[in-house]
Amino acid sequence: MTHEQRDPLRAGAVVTGAGRGLGREIARVLHERRLTVHATDLDAEAVSETARLLGPPAWSSALDVRDPEACRAAAAAAARRAGSLAVWVNNAGVLLTGPAWEQDDAARRLMLEVNAVGTINGTLAALEHMCPADAGHVVNVISLAGLVTAPGETVYAASKHAALAFSLGTLSDLRRAAIRGVHISCVCPDGLWTPMLHDKLDDPEAALSFSGRVLMPDRVAADVARLLDRPRPVTTIPRWRGVMARAFDLSPRLAVRSTGLVVRVGRLKQRRLARRIAAGRWPPS
Repeated sequence: MTHEQRDPLRAGAVVTGAGRGLGREIARVLHERRLTVHATDLDAEAVSETARLLGPPAWSSALDVRDPEACRAAAAAAARRAGSLAVWVNNAGVLLTGPAWEQDDAARRLMLEVNAVGTINGTLAALEHMCPADAGHVVNVISLAGLVTAPGETVYAASKHAALAFSLGTLSDLRRAAIRGVHISCVCPDGLWTPMLHDKLDDPEAALSFSGRVLMPDRVAADVARLLDRPRPVTTIPRWRGVMARAFDLSPRLAVRSTGLVVRVGRLKQRRLARRIAAGRWPPS
């Protein structure tokens, strides 16, 4: 399929951070749903491999989500190639651990710009095409860290809280503007076994990401696909962790007091997972 050829059954979809991990899995399930997937990532080589694995009409390009003009160009290219832009998934993210006062300015800025500003840039780029048509769906991959305090990941959590607030506020503004056919959904998964966590297995500051159930990317990607059929403002994966997170939100004092226990549980699970990996019993086949 050339740049100018279109499949009338395939609308366009953009996935950021699609070079590996969850982004690649989301691109795969959207491709299976007969969407023309524009896979994007800061790593041009990795995302090119994603497009190759998917096959036509999927394609790829390098994208720095911190650049609003680049996000607009990615949206326009997808709409031009497919004839419309039906889905945009903001999946690109950065996790750096440690107390905020021990991180340098560049580390804090990177997380805020990629996780929060990048989500804003991608969402607004998509809405430029979706709002006039009153049709489309923006899916923002947040994290359970966007719902609750995250010791050891405080700046990361702050960036995800910002992304969640922006997403829900923008959805409310769409409805206030009588735009009913455009949806924004936030996906808040527990710890994900992706390259983002692979190098955090021995990092005590990342214990919170291991304190619940470590999820495989295909599980979360399947839930993203289901959201396209039944949009929801916020989906936590698994749901029971979302209930727990909201309970802590109701009592900040309890959340602070329980920090030590949660971190200890996370460290135990990190060590258990490391043993399973060493024994060849993880990841599950």
